[in-house]
Amino acid sequence: MTIMKQNPFSGSWRIVWMSGWDQNYVDIEVPGHIIFSADRSGSFQFGLVQAQMDCKIDKRQGQRIEFTWHGFDEGDELTGRGHAEIVDGELHGHLYIHLGDDSAFRAVGETMAKRKSARKRTG
Repeated sequence: MTIMKQNPFSGSWRIVWMSGWDQNYVDIEVPGHIIFSADRSGSFQFGLVQAQMDCKIDKRQGQRIEFTWHGFDEGDELTGRGHAEIVDGELHGHLYIHLGDDSAFRAVGETMAKRKSARKRTG
């Protein structure tokens, strides 16, 4: 019997910062997010960019996940690649659009994002 290790990236992460776009754009349609499934798939949306991902954990690099993606920006087809790692409980990564822009990003787990949002409302 094969025992599968739990994917530490699995779940929904709220994008809280991108170097290439301001937070108003990141959240223009829905809160910017990246979702990793327990298998090799995932998705993300920031601004008007929506995409599906093919992911692979790179065991040589430690806790790093790499992905290619295919998606759309206002109907225009886009492809690209990216990578991320967990640093002090946050997801830190970089997203590349093929023959286009690129951006570093930071994201927090959905639970952490809800806590931060609640603190803002009560603070």
